[in-house]
Amino acid sequence: MRCPYCASSDTQVKDSRPAEDSSSIRRRRVCPACGGRFTTFERVQLREILVVKKSGRRTPFDREKLARSVEIAIRKRPVDPERVDRMISGVVRQLESLGEPEIDSRRIGELVIEGLRSLDAVAYVRFASVYRDFTEARDFNALIDELENGDDATGDVEDP
Repeated sequence: MRCPYCASSDTQVKDSRPAEDSSSIRRRRVCPACGGRFTTFERVQLREILVVKKSGRRTPFDREKLARSVEIAIRKRPVDPERVDRMISGVVRQLESLGEPEIDSRRIGELVIEGLRSLDAVAYVRFASVYRDFTEARDFNALIDELENGDDATGDVEDP
């Protein structure tokens, strides 16, 4: 593991233990070159997943990119970070259990929306409005009505 401070490739593991959710290993490392200390997390990756974008372009799945998107949706909301991490881990496990090497970005978005719906209603509406590309206020009204009525999200907002 390369040192984030001096870029030395010779770092040493000082402590390893399971992370809080037991889905990763937390390692404390030290760099003998500069004395810097830092933490890394190691996760199991069952298979390499490619994301098929709307444009048809294929990119490797990036858990951190998914986490950043969710973080934007839950910003300034009273949601326990551990619950958010469990939700993200659940989405990743669902993707890996599909057994498909390529997954459509729309499918990933729908899994995230389902997870956010159970986590926080405001974060759910924020993410859905960007993901579903809302253009009018009635798009929000339809989604909020759907949320209040407990309807299942379809991904399509219909005109009244």
